[in-house]
Amino acid sequence: MSKPRRRLVRKLAGRSSRKVPVWQRITPPQVFIGSFAVLIVLGGVGFRLIPGLFVDQIPSWTDCFFTSTSAVCVTGLTVFDVATQMTFAGEAFLLLQIQLGGLGMLTFASLIIMALGRRLSLRHEETSIVASETSSHIDRRRLTRDIVRFTFLFEALGAILLYAVWVPRLGWKGAAWPAVFHSVSAFCNAGFSTFTHNLVGFYDSAFTLFVVMLLITAGGVGFLTHEELYLKWRAFREKRAFRVSLQSRIVLITSLLLIVAGTVGHAVFEWNRTLSGLTAWQKIWNSAFMSVTPRTAGFNTIDYAAAGDSSNLLTMLLMTIGGSPGSTAGGIKTTSFALIGLLAISRLRAQETTNVLSRSIPEETTDRAVGLFAIAAGIMVAGVFGLTITEDYAGRPYGLMERMFEAVSAFNTVGLSTGITSTLSDPGRWVTILLMFFGRVGPLTLAAALTRSRSKSDNFRYAYEEVIVG
Repeated sequence: MSKPRRRLVRKLAGRSSRKVPVWQRITPPQVFIGSFAVLIVLGGVGFRLIPGLFVDQIPSWTDCFFTSTSAVCVTGLTVFDVATQMTFAGEAFLLLQIQLGGLGMLTFASLIIMALGRRLSLRHEETSIVASETSSHIDRRRLTRDIVRFTFLFEALGAILLYAVWVPRLGWKGAAWPAVFHSVSAFCNAGFSTFTHNLVGFYDSAFTLFVVMLLITAGGVGFLTHEELYLKWRAFREKRAFRVSLQSRIVLITSLLLIVAGTVGHAVFEWNRTLSGLTAWQKIWNSAFMSVTPRTAGFNTIDYAAAGDSSNLLTMLLMTIGGSPGSTAGGIKTTSFALIGLLAISRLRAQETTNVLSRSIPEETTDRAVGLFAIAAGIMVAGVFGLTITEDYAGRPYGLMERMFEAVSAFNTVGLSTGITSTLSDPGRWVTILLMFFGRVGPLTLAAALTRSRSKSDNFRYAYEEVIVG
């Protein structure tokens, strides 16, 4: 071998043996989880150490991290009264965490990169929350910009409408900050409120309930659906064809059906219970609000501790379903719920494929939906067991329904409660923190991991053997 050739071989061998930097070995799901974990830690430390955020006594480290997790994971569970214990600066810091958690730090990172004139790398596109096999016809750069545009547009419109309707009650100055805070909290599906009793005081304001429901629904249908509806509207104006994806159609149809079914169910269960004493129209509006807010905003106009078990069970079902993919909402998502239902119908009809709206769903997709539901159900059951153990040990007199409600609400990042959050023991609060964190990043990360292409080692199977079922 010649001397130049030996030199080239040694050079190539040295490159191949060189270690890959640690940051290049981090997977996209790890980046996603890490971004939320860092934001939660910074928020918890900020609540504890930044002066002027609380009126009197600064909460404990556990309560600070609980509040930070609830804000970043846009849950809305609180262990203290935001209205009386936090200053304006504290509420502003809380709102900042809600906004960052709702949009996702990675979306903001992508926007900053594009603002600097740099192209999104494949790695940034892979970790983006809007990356999806169903959105291949949409430009990712434009979609990332539109996410922020749509967000601020909806939040600004909501703040203006809430300000207009709250001025007679709160005054010209007093209505400004609550309108902004509740608009952001509603669109991000957070459920935090600057009022001591949340929105119970506005049960008789149909316009308030309508605006909040509109913001919750807009934030829960998903940014991809926003983009496709916008492109559909542009195509209609330009008199050209544009096909809305199957995912967006499933999202819209399923969301509408859930709202209607939830409204009817809550009206039937609570008409003569928590809604007694209201007019018929007020009962209908509040029933609709009770149908929308569990998916997954957390605002309330009634006392869920006084609601019937049937109504609370319906609420837990709606909380588990949650919003839609690529949205600010939690839950297993409307698409997973729809696919599981369609899969069951197709099997009852002895059909080999799952069909909907003149399309066939790939078997791998329905398998992911079933797997996601199974794992989510397992985590919620584990959360109920955790709260049962911690609160029994602490001597808390909570019933099983209250603990189930709290665990389901925490994991699906809803924020509704039967009133036990502020009296949970410290171990119970840490169980709730873990549920909120896993509920926010777990299903999304799992879905991303299951979507990855199979490796060569997976392209084999063992011999089949039957197992009796039932």
